[in-house]
Amino acid sequence: MDFNKTTAINDGQEASKAGYKVPFGTVSITARAHKLIDEAIASRWLTKGKYVKEFEDKFAQLFGVKSGIATSSGTDANAIACAVLYDFGAKRGDEIIVPALSFVATGNAVLQAGLLPVFVDIERETLNIDPKKIEKAITPRTRAIMPVHLMGKPAAMDEIMSLAHKHKLYVIEDAAEAHGAQYKGKKIGAIGNMACFSLYAAHIITTIEGGMIITNNERMAEAARSLRNHGIDGKFRFKRIGFSAKMNEIEAAVGLGNIDIFHDILEKRRANVRHLIKAFSKFEKYFWYLKEDAHEVLGPHAFSIIIKPGLNFTKDAFVTYLEKKGVDSRNLFYCIPTQTDSYQFMGHKLGDFPQAEYCSDHGTHIGCHQDVGAAQMDYVVGVVSKFLSAQGYSV
Repeated sequence: MDFNKTTAINDGQEASKAGYKVPFGTVSITARAHKLIDEAIASRWLTKGKYVKEFEDKFAQLFGVKSGIATSSGTDANAIACAVLYDFGAKRGDEIIVPALSFVATGNAVLQAGLLPVFVDIERETLNIDPKKIEKAITPRTRAIMPVHLMGKPAAMDEIMSLAHKHKLYVIEDAAEAHGAQYKGKKIGAIGNMACFSLYAAHIITTIEGGMIITNNERMAEAARSLRNHGIDGKFRFKRIGFSAKMNEIEAAVGLGNIDIFHDILEKRRANVRHLIKAFSKFEKYFWYLKEDAHEVLGPHAFSIIIKPGLNFTKDAFVTYLEKKGVDSRNLFYCIPTQTDSYQFMGHKLGDFPQAEYCSDHGTHIGCHQDVGAAQMDYVVGVVSKFLSAQGYSV
């Protein structure tokens, strides 16, 4: 795939600031997407229509499932998937187990569905929910587990599915950042009862803004389709308390263009991440970083870097140095229940989730997208080497 034939657009989050040699994110908009957008505008049918349906079908086929339900954002996809559980016995105030470290939308979506997020700490090495700590969080009101495949690294799905089966719980995969990831030969998104993807600008498949729910359960798919449109059933009959969360035709046109080049984007990102993983092996004493284990294939969103304890520099000093050298980065999210002001109402305190809090305090992540390559990855490695040498460390 010749990416010069696509239009690269920044993610709108400062990644385009002058001087960045390695920007955090990008978007590929293909010539076909431009054509479909023009056709949609000419037709004057811009709300959910034939392009949304085609995009849903092709997305589901890509992940080997029966149904795709397009939404207006990844957060809405999560919230709707949670609300689907009301058709399966859940009641307002029931609980869904989620990792403490994630983008805040994971917790927000559960609350928006009228359910309660129950937070579980993560594994520092994987950044994903610690399966050994899930069972203690299960109560009579637990209805589902929502693992997040953070940075495109699969969560421990065997253990999670086993616990779900044991306790008769549903599993909703938050695969927002994990397009194309695989776990033990299975596609992420096709393991749990439902999976939710973000199609935001910086992700592998994008509609600029947007989300997607996929499932093999037709009852769940039917409920999700109803919930995204105010809970509608037929014409102006409303069966559920729903959302206004539909995708439009222009967004779907961008998504269809991305599906055409999905494997090209995915392989470019994997090549970049594998390049960094190999090069970062010489920094093993200083950082935990994204790795690809033998049982998995990454669907990379970004490359995470966690500073190990006992070193003579802070994350802020490290990030400031990266920025000065033209390497864009993002904080490694926050521990939602203890480091996010909006969650103070839940009564958690600092120290309740030590692994998530440590990673937030000491972690960052950098871009590995399709508009950068080996030269930029080598540049990052060189910048990190110089930083560590300046601190007195050998590399």
